[in-house]
Amino acid sequence: MAVKTTAGRIKVLYVFLLLFGPALLLIFISTRGCEHKFKTLDDYGQAVNYSFTDARGKKFTSKDFEGDIVLVTTIQETCPDSCAISLWHVGQAIYRHIRQNKHKRLKQVRIISFATDGEGNPITDLTTINEMLHDRIEGYDPDLWYLAAGDARSLYDFKHNNEKLLKEGKEFFGGEAFQELILLLDKKNHLRMVLSGKTEGMIRRMNEDVALLQKEYDKAKAKKEKSKK
Repeated sequence: MAVKTTAGRIKVLYVFLLLFGPALLLIFISTRGCEHKFKTLDDYGQAVNYSFTDARGKKFTSKDFEGDIVLVTTIQETCPDSCAISLWHVGQAIYRHIRQNKHKRLKQVRIISFATDGEGNPITDLTTINEMLHDRIEGYDPDLWYLAAGDARSLYDFKHNNEKLLKEGKEFFGGEAFQELILLLDKKNHLRMVLSGKTEGMIRRMNEDVALLQKEYDKAKAKKEKSKK
């Protein structure tokens, strides 16, 4: 009788572990390992002070975005069919989260897209692209995603380990490599990440890097508050 009872208990335990074991393991890893696995994005230095005029005719400078995390892209009138970045994936993988969480943790994230003629040169008439963003991007908000007329090339003028972002070549969109890149600028206008904006995978990775940067600020804030106690 005792053997039968023991066997029954083992069977119940086995079923329990089968059903909940993976979840319990994930909880253990996340609660015990998150501090150990946290990493900080590299700092590639100060970006130049930039300025632009948006589609509403409002003028902005980099000082207006102090305290904000900023994602910088280019955009062309030929989008979404032919453009330097995958506009649809930026909208789905990044902007959608910014819009849905604008009153929460992502409230300090902005996108600035500099309009170019496809060859890297700025254009001033933003009418066509502005209409496209309103038509193609769900819940488009010009105070979250800025359409910019201004000099993007100077903002992309970074060098690191003998590599530079301003490259030319037939393999790049319009012959200019910078048009295909997304920049991640922190709250002090420092470059923290550069990734291609052409593929879904890279765009999703940039979204994860935004979260990492947010976590860095959250951690610094918690440490500061703890030191006051």
